[in-house]
Amino acid sequence: MDVYDAGSDARNGPEEPVRAAGSERPRPVGTPAAGPAVPAPVAEEPPGLAAPVPPPGGGRTGVAALSPRHQVCAALALAFVAVAVCVHLGMTFLHVAPANTVTKRHGKAIEDWIYPEFEQNWKLFAPNPLQQDIAVQVRAQVRTADGGVRTTGWYDLSAQDGRAIDGNPLPSHTQQNELRRAWDFFVATHDSGNRPVGLRGALSETYLRRIAVLRLDRAGAAGPDGVVERVQIRSRTTAVPPPEWSGEQVSGRPVYRELSWWSVGTDEAEGGVR
Repeated sequence: MDVYDAGSDARNGPEEPVRAAGSERPRPVGTPAAGPAVPAPVAEEPPGLAAPVPPPGGGRTGVAALSPRHQVCAALALAFVAVAVCVHLGMTFLHVAPANTVTKRHGKAIEDWIYPEFEQNWKLFAPNPLQQDIAVQVRAQVRTADGGVRTTGWYDLSAQDGRAIDGNPLPSHTQQNELRRAWDFFVATHDSGNRPVGLRGALSETYLRRIAVLRLDRAGAAGPDGVVERVQIRSRTTAVPPPEWSGEQVSGRPVYRELSWWSVGTDEAEGGVR
């Protein structure tokens, strides 16, 4: 029969065998036989990873997590620190503030609190900045090797510090403040007649004299065989010239404050500390 006469019953390939009901479809060669369905393995939790336990106190942290007794102790400690800070700030404010009724009545208590640990060298509400240039100078009486005595010229210690600071990107604290603070200490503890006021006055004299002797020794003022027996210190105060636009007129003459001669002990003159 011609293929064109076959109609819709014509087949383009080989005929498939007829399978009986309930029979399985033949498997391709090499395909494993289908077995019963195996359930997927369930991931087990490692033994060390247990569920997180909420912290005691319902998740509170910090002071709130403490027991009531410890909370009271923490509150008392914080209150003590706050009171101490407020007292310190108040004392510092009264120390640097202008003279008033409180400082006049409780000045001793304020000074006992501030000195020496919390000393301040500035003032609150200062009407004018410092407009003076103060230089500290010293000279000495030297006992020479032949028994004679000679007096040196004046050594400008402030000018020495100035030369050491100029051009130095990192000047030392000694170069900037040692001499200046020593002179301020002396002035604050002495009256206009250079008489000490209280025990701190004597301490300031010893401190200033010690610095002067060390500076003279560093400069070789006594010579190779000489010994410094006495020193005299003075200050030279000159007014800082005002700017041209201010129109203010100031005197350019220096004012000297010359102290009396101070004896120098043998151990101090030789570099020891008395």
